[in-house]
Amino acid sequence: MQPVGVAAPLRVDIAEKTFRSAEGVPVTALQDLSFEVRQGEFACLLGPSGCGKTTTLRILLGVDTDFSGSFQLPQGGSNRIAAVFQEPTLLPWRTVEQNVRLALPKTMRNADLDRLFDSLGLAGMRSLFPSELSLGLARRAALARAFATEPAVLFLDEPFVSLDEPTAERLRHLLLSVWSARPTTALMVTHNLREALMLSDRIIVLSPRPAHVIGYFDVRLPRHNRSPQVMSDLLRSFHQKFPGAV
Repeated sequence: MQPVGVAAPLRVDIAEKTFRSAEGVPVTALQDLSFEVRQGEFACLLGPSGCGKTTTLRILLGVDTDFSGSFQLPQGGSNRIAAVFQEPTLLPWRTVEQNVRLALPKTMRNADLDRLFDSLGLAGMRSLFPSELSLGLARRAALARAFATEPAVLFLDEPFVSLDEPTAERLRHLLLSVWSARPTTALMVTHNLREALMLSDRIIVLSPRPAHVIGYFDVRLPRHNRSPQVMSDLLRSFHQKFPGAV
């Protein structure tokens, strides 16, 4: 029983998810996958490529309903869900600002977004169209669209994949800056261990397919204390606890 006044966590209990391959062979992607993300926590789902991380997000987003099991999204506050995908998925015929505002409920369509655009370095680009943006700037616009809705839970599916490392690193810092200013329960899919150690409060480590949780790695240090030396120590500790996991 959830204590009165305490926001419910993100709770996942997927017994099984199976799909058919192109050859018609049944493939079990997830099996006995259970975990929780506490309210206001930033967690990363970490596992090898193809293990079922994105499949898990698709189920939580309601895109894939063909599975056995259950899940509970965070409750309380806005109850809104936001997602940032590997591709920015911006409407090409809308400006950056229009793309962001289209995601808002009608009661928020006239919200003041100046601080959000400023924090993501988009203040001078609100009237540009997606074709006028670099991939890095388009990813910033996708982050702005997600945070503008003030979601109860934020899902991120490898939002910095395919970017060069300096650009990806800048965007990770921007993500942390915006999330710290308006913290929400967040679950991010990644197979980049260093990224997970930099961003998260807790790493949920998944097995190869069919995915299940093999353990947790809590990062209790404040993010501003995660220096290069500390990151090296965290990497060493992770590999000692989960040898060969990623």
